[in-house]
Amino acid sequence: MRAAAQNNFPRRVQVALGNETLQRALGRARAGFQDKRRRAVGQVAEFERMRRAAKEIKNHTLTHLDFYLEKFADAVRANGGQVHWARTAGEARDIVVGICGAGGKKIAKGKTMVAEEIELNPALEKAGHEVTETDLGEYIVQLAGEAPSHIIAPAVHKTRGEVLELFARHHGAKKRGGDTAAIVAEARQVLREKFTGADIGITGANFLIAETGASVLVTNEGNGDLCSCLPPVHIVTAAIEKVLPTLEDLALFLRLLGRSATGQEISNYTTLYAGAKREGDADGPREFHLVLLDNGRSAMLGGEFRDMLRCIRCGACLNHCPVYGSIGGHAYDAVYSGPMGAVLTPLSAGLRVARDLPNACTLNGRCREVCPVDIPLPDLLRKHRMREFEQKLGGARGRLALVLWAFFALRPRLYQAAAGALLYLLKKTAGRRGALRKFPLAGGWTQSRDLPVPEGKTFLRRWARGER
Repeated sequence: MRAAAQNNFPRRVQVALGNETLQRALGRARAGFQDKRRRAVGQVAEFERMRRAAKEIKNHTLTHLDFYLEKFADAVRANGGQVHWARTAGEARDIVVGICGAGGKKIAKGKTMVAEEIELNPALEKAGHEVTETDLGEYIVQLAGEAPSHIIAPAVHKTRGEVLELFARHHGAKKRGGDTAAIVAEARQVLREKFTGADIGITGANFLIAETGASVLVTNEGNGDLCSCLPPVHIVTAAIEKVLPTLEDLALFLRLLGRSATGQEISNYTTLYAGAKREGDADGPREFHLVLLDNGRSAMLGGEFRDMLRCIRCGACLNHCPVYGSIGGHAYDAVYSGPMGAVLTPLSAGLRVARDLPNACTLNGRCREVCPVDIPLPDLLRKHRMREFEQKLGGARGRLALVLWAFFALRPRLYQAAAGALLYLLKKTAGRRGALRKFPLAGGWTQSRDLPVPEGKTFLRRWARGER
């Protein structure tokens, strides 16, 4: 996984914060995602009950994951498909490259985070294949030579002007103005021949249905359907935790996914694929392959981060995270960004490499509030911080600060006296301005903004006097 440069996270944050174009793009996207979700959820009185039900279904499935995976695999084979099990990212890459090696050179690829996780595109290109991303956002970042910056909106960091420049450079046209509809129309025109000329189609899967052996693909562009039906070979890459027991369960998760991800009642296209083309079918692939990836998930299943396996990759935690909303996805330098990435990346890359990510979280709890399957993301991030402290991975200054805080916190009267003294010192230093431009040990804050000084008394004193 992309995680080798995690130790440069503070530097990447500074670059992102200073990028005015990125800040404009993130500001527009953040407001749109949050407003749409709020309206969509507000229209469903039973939304919280749906969340609880989805959590129970996921927990049940994870408890019996071996049973449901075997049931799913048997159903896929009964439908004429082939199932491939991959323990690691390397095994998954080799399986897909092996299938493609016998099938052809031109590949039309739909959006799949598992393919990003196993770094599939470089492996296919090294083997001589021509890979074209067909999701609009993925196509844009492919032209730019970048990785996706969001799990559902890969090009959310790009402005319209930047996209127009990319299209002008790669499509052989002069730079011109254009609205979103024009950009989409141009991409469709270019991609149409990629669909019709593809030897192999590769997609991901939002869910896998054990009852029927179907893989479920949810999109808003329809490109996934073209990747799946037109080429003679269809390959699905999916993680093992994507399985659901029944079609009835799927109905619940589709209602949650659309509202949580894009603020829609349901996405434009929801398609179920169940094997290769059968006699009498009008279209479909001659070969159907499903690659099931573990890549550390079995280890998570029996550990303290098991809750992360409930994740349905909706992106709601990213959309409501103040840290992600300020720096974007590329600052994380990992496949998964935002709160979910801050939990997953230390598990895959190692806490020593990625320890900055859990510490970047403000622990405001917004991510858990909006998660459709109630993953306790702040609690999991705190577990990483506890591990970091126990393994002495942090700097000496940070450890000293925690030791001092614990010393005072275990002595309430001393804590109150110290808090009062600190408040007095802050107010005295700030004077009439009410804020500090510099303060010892607070350089991380004051280098980019003033440090506001609390007003009046400490919280405990105000509470004792009945001040609310």
